[in-house]
Amino acid sequence: MTDLKYAVRMLLKAPGFTAIAVLTLALGMGANSAIFSVVDTVLLRPLPFENPEQLVSIWGTSLKDPSSRETDSFPDFYDYREQSQSFSAMAAYTGASTVL
Repeated sequence: MTDLKYAVRMLLKAPGFTAIAVLTLALGMGANSAIFSVVDTVLLRPLPFENPEQLVSIWGTSLKDPSSRETDSFPDFYDYREQSQSFSAMAAYTGASTVL
């Protein structure tokens, strides 16, 4: 108990050091929490699908550059969905960003 009183007394004598120490601890804990949240969401938590190992991604390619990935139009997606015999369900998404 004596050591704790001494530590508090020393921290009160040096408010600059105390502020920097508290700020450093707070930033470290905040960064740790943020990184853990990202790792948990991206790597540790399973995908919210019944059989995630069966998910596939399809995209269009250009005749000029077959290695490129191009976004298909909604009519193309509709045709894929209507004519597909290999997939039980299909969904479309876009990674494009827009500015309002």
